[in-house]
Amino acid sequence: MTDITDDLTIDHHDTDTGGKYVAELKVESATGYLEWEPRGENVRVAAHTVVPRAIGGRGVAGELVKRLIADAREQGFKIVPQCSYVAAKFEKNPDWSDLLA
Repeated sequence: MTDITDDLTIDHHDTDTGGKYVAELKVESATGYLEWEPRGENVRVAAHTVVPRAIGGRGVAGELVKRLIADAREQGFKIVPQCSYVAAKFEKNPDWSDLLA
């Protein structure tokens, strides 16, 4: 897998029911996203991670999770990995265990 970080932009959007990280690649029209829902104070439930086939296999989903992790560290919230992809990433990265709610 090649490094896509130079071609990838991830923006965070607040919604009425939580938030969404949206990933865009410079040369593609398809976007991927990771949605989260609030649970109490300072806890976010990572509910869904979706990457369309058109941009799949390039590490987009992994970069979305990394952004969630970076924001959790910076903003001080915990994560419930309800999404199976996010849960699998937590299992592969034991150094993130302090962020589990």
